[in-house]
Amino acid sequence: MTWAAGAAACLLSASAAIPLKKLALRWGFTDRPGGHKSHARPIPYLGGIAIMLATVLTTIVATDLADWRFTAMLLAGSAVAMLGLIDDVGSLPAVTRLVVETAVTTAVVLAGIRLTVTGGWLDIPITVIWIVLITNSFNLLDNMDGSLGVVTTVTAAFLSAMAFLQARPALGVFLAVLAGAALGFLVHNWPPARIFMGDSGSLFIGFALTCSAVVLVAGRGPDTVAGGLLLSTFVATVDTGVVVLSRIRAGRSPLAGGTDHVSHRLRTLGLDPRLVAVVLGLITALSCAACTAMILGWVPPLTATLVAGGTAIACVCLLQAVNVYPPHRSLETPPRLRERRR
Repeated sequence: MTWAAGAAACLLSASAAIPLKKLALRWGFTDRPGGHKSHARPIPYLGGIAIMLATVLTTIVATDLADWRFTAMLLAGSAVAMLGLIDDVGSLPAVTRLVVETAVTTAVVLAGIRLTVTGGWLDIPITVIWIVLITNSFNLLDNMDGSLGVVTTVTAAFLSAMAFLQARPALGVFLAVLAGAALGFLVHNWPPARIFMGDSGSLFIGFALTCSAVVLVAGRGPDTVAGGLLLSTFVATVDTGVVVLSRIRAGRSPLAGGTDHVSHRLRTLGLDPRLVAVVLGLITALSCAACTAMILGWVPPLTATLVAGGTAIACVCLLQAVNVYPPHRSLETPPRLRERRR
């Protein structure tokens, strides 16, 4: 049943992307080259709608939606995808996006999807902040052909296995379906991409994966919660850390776009886009495998958390050495010109 649902979502996503691509080109919903963008021709958006529709529709057919928390997550994820679609089409202010994301996330948390860090009311704002932060981290990770699709497929597959191990079949089916939908989209997004998922897809993916990770670690000790959240979102979390730290060090705005993500640094080191996607997928597989081992009790939670945290910090620091910013031009008059002026 689960594999059939995943395969159905894969086929539906791959098929739906074709008419959506044509529709995006007809209506001008394209990502045009220029600025910090690396593609040389306009690429249609709306691929994320294929992922969202394939995931939601297949999940509704394959599950009974008896759990209100699970239903709330599906509805909220669809709302976040629509927010991303509006941003793709009309470019919303960052504050507006953040307010809507926070409101939707708060509704899901109040429905029962929350972390158990303090055991009190503080768990509500902590969960809201984490979900909003990591949702946008996945959004930022969608910066190179195929990368987020691969990371999503691997992460969702591992989280699906963890859900079944915890006797959460509805969540397991949902995550298997998400993995299938992301894999189907990769048919069109594998380098060189013919369609982008846009914010509608990346926000939906980030929200779905982050909420799912929260459900899977809720009710456990603080060390398991910390390790589970970090390991299941390792690539997205490290990418955000690399970007924020490097931009602060360079005197740039952390909120501005740029070609300074982990994927761009791997490109600078000589990897082509396809190999970048494969490397990010392998790192995701390793971190998710470690998370699974911790959940199963094969690795002590504190050990897994410390190793994951130390590795993340090391990655963030080491990747700062990869120069991705153009050299600043000196405003001082060149010596030869000064001599001529004299």
